[in-house]
Amino acid sequence: MTYVLSQKSLDKLKGVDESLVNVVKRAITYTTVDFSVGEGVRTLERQKELLALKTTQTLKSKHLIGHAVDLYALKDGVVSWDKTLYPEIAKAMKQAAEELSVNIRWGGEFRSFYDGPHFELT
Repeated sequence: MTYVLSQKSLDKLKGVDESLVNVVKRAITYTTVDFSVGEGVRTLERQKELLALKTTQTLKSKHLIGHAVDLYALKDGVVSWDKTLYPEIAKAMKQAAEELSVNIRWGGEFRSFYDGPHFELT
């Protein structure tokens, strides 16, 4: 099955670096797990909220400069936090990034903090 990004997801990519947007748009055609864009560019206020909630460990997120996206796995159209789904999205993102010669890093491979939905430019 081939998936497509919803308009809502496309809207959340506004302000994100064009090379990363292109990776996301290509990855959705490769993935075996449907996904939506949860967040692209963030304000400092939003980053502070996430830090207070302990869902991030920094105020220096690449989301602040449009160099990161969070992609949420969808199961039957509903966001799923099942950690087994995120490596499949990462596989598609890495394939797309390699084809487009864009260097990315996946938050599921962070040493200090697992962040499965997170992808950023390096």
